[in-house]
Parts: sequence; structure tokens; C-alpha cells
Amino acid sequence: MVSTKKELIRPPRSGGGDDGGKPGRNLGDALRQAYDETVGEAVPDDLLDLLKKLD
Repeated sequence: MVSTKKELIRPPRSGGGDDGGKPGRNLGDALRQAYDETVGEAVPDDLLDLLKKLD
């Protein structure tokens, strides 16, 4: 940003990813949990049938 005096003004820094009341939880933990949940999901039968047709 630039003020009327042509000085460089930095915008205020954000909170840095606080996730509202869960102290100590960071982005890496959230991504790891999402990955683990996704890996644990079963593949739908119709998708497996489609993959077999492509083989």
C-alpha cells in the first residue's frame, strides 16, 4: 500500500492460521489427518468396474 505521503505501508499481519479454539493444531497435522482418512476409504464398486474395463 502507498499512503498520501508516498511511503510504503505494510498491511497488518494476520493471525497466522489459527483454527478457532484448537490450540496446538497446525496445518501439517490437519493435512496428515485428511490424508489418512482418505487412504482408509473404500473404492466404490462402480469405479472398480470401470477400471477393470480399462485394463
